[in-house]
Amino acid sequence: MGATLGLATAPAQSAQSAAPAAVAQTSCPTGWGSLDKVRPVSTTAPVKNVRTGRHACFDRMVIDVPGAGTGTGYWVRYVSRLRQDGSGRVVPVAGGAVLEVRVMAPSYDPETGAPTYPARPGRPLPGVDLTGYRTFRDARFAGSFEGDTQLGLGVRARLPFRVLTLTDRVVVDVAHSWTGR
Repeated sequence: MGATLGLATAPAQSAQSAAPAAVAQTSCPTGWGSLDKVRPVSTTAPVKNVRTGRHACFDRMVIDVPGAGTGTGYWVRYVSRLRQDGSGRVVPVAGGAVLEVRVMAPSYDPETGAPTYPARPGRPLPGVDLTGYRTFRDARFAGSFEGDTQLGLGVRARLPFRVLTLTDRVVVDVAHSWTGR
């Protein structure tokens, strides 16, 4: 009888010791909002690259503008359709919502007119692969017109975003959700 009791309690003890540890919750920022974000400062330093990254709380797009310091302006806003500056041509961008990302820097050398970023209007951004992203769906080059470079960022839905100006780059973060999860 004593052996039976010992066998009956052993599995319960093993189950308790094998219980998974509590998973740490990531605290995500909230309060970014989805209204236009504008910083009206322009530079002649040209755009050289666009890259993206995945983070626990948001997806990130970085526009590299070497030589601009923190003097690069932007205008980032949700639009119903991305329309190319100059021509007004619609640039199709996949996703539930479209962010127009306008960086107030050319993607060409102002002295020679030679391209400094190898993108083509209406085409996906070179070197940007959005496979596995929670929020980003598509990224398109609209063009560079009168010193501004225009990009389209397709996202899953209209979600909160923020824009940061760091040394030689503009950063656009789009949250994975409205609730910070």
